[in-house]
Amino acid sequence: MPPGSLARVRRRKIADFGRPQARKEVAVTRALLQAVEGIRAIIEEHAEGAEANRRLSDAVYDAMDRAGLFAMLAPKAYGGLELHPVEAMRVWEAVARIDTAAAWNLVMNQAISAYAAWLPAEGARELFRDGPPTTAGALHPPAAATRVDGGWRLTGRVPFASGCHNARWLAMSAAEMDGDRPKLDPATGMPRVFGVFFPRAGAEILDTWHTVGMRGTGSADIAVRDLFVPDRMTAPVGPLARPAPGFEGPLFRMWPLTAILGDTTVSVGAAAEAVDRGVRLCGTKIAAYNAVPLREQQLVQYQMGKARARVEASRDTLQQAASAAYDEVARSGAGLSPEAKVRLQLAACFAAEACAEAVRSVNDAVGASSTRLEQPFQRHFRDVHVLLQHSAKSSARYASAGRLMFGLENDWVWLSF
Repeated sequence: MPPGSLARVRRRKIADFGRPQARKEVAVTRALLQAVEGIRAIIEEHAEGAEANRRLSDAVYDAMDRAGLFAMLAPKAYGGLELHPVEAMRVWEAVARIDTAAAWNLVMNQAISAYAAWLPAEGARELFRDGPPTTAGALHPPAAATRVDGGWRLTGRVPFASGCHNARWLAMSAAEMDGDRPKLDPATGMPRVFGVFFPRAGAEILDTWHTVGMRGTGSADIAVRDLFVPDRMTAPVGPLARPAPGFEGPLFRMWPLTAILGDTTVSVGAAAEAVDRGVRLCGTKIAAYNAVPLREQQLVQYQMGKARARVEASRDTLQQAASAAYDEVARSGAGLSPEAKVRLQLAACFAAEACAEAVRSVNDAVGASSTRLEQPFQRHFRDVHVLLQHSAKSSARYASAGRLMFGLENDWVWLSF
């Protein structure tokens, strides 16, 4: 069977499952969640190896592809499911509860693939030729780009290309050069920056991903040297003015906030799993020098209740903000309003922060068990705190949303789309 055929068959089965029913997307989500359970054993088997190797295993990445998970945000015109973001968030959380690295790679694959909406029609068709592609990359800092016949020559390096070891396509940004300096746009006074897609073989993957948490994501640097990229594989960086055919739906006008919803949902999944595991442990554990089980201690009851409240509040505020934003762009036929961007950004910041607080509460409740490597609590702690430092939802993004609230000029690129 040709590469990708199994995934396409699986995606067709998932789509067919929901088509006759009024609540199609809910039914499709149910099938996707069943697919996640179907590959749980593979994800669990390779989770420890991903931590050690600092990249997701091919077995897990390929299992997610075969299960049709990479199709969730892909356009229907190219064999995707084009799910409502809230339905996608439910699946991302389910994967994150099993393994945060797998969930992160799943989200980033769909985030980069959705940027294809900005490509020329010919480029989008090439990227999606075999159905929803496997992609990775990052869009900062831009590589140096020199204009040549039919395209560009690129030299540069970007960090945080999560999943780059597994993906077939990579993406990065580039700036047109004027000698040894970026060429400035006369209208804005800023460098002329654009995005590019290219096969993974065109880049070198550098061994730079050495972190305390989210170790299995393979978020290494990628570098290119004198790489040719044809014009058809270049995309503007800015609001979606002319979507590629098949990418006209509201989902793509929410980009890149859909990606930010996804990577924050990974925090929700990690924290939710920590709470559930904490409840189970505290239900039976009697701490050293104590005669009373943890479940009967009021402080532990308080800590676990507080942790669950933060997880549920995080999930709810993310999903409500996502639903409101999707409804807005579906009605307007345009991009996100400043108010919708503010709400989504604040929801992401709050959820990442609250989930880190939840995990700290769980660790306080379970005590010394949180320090043991054979227990999952130490990884939950490491992962949610690394996620809290991601630029899309770090403390600085509260200020970025605050600037828009005061009507000031935006200082955060992803709120410019």
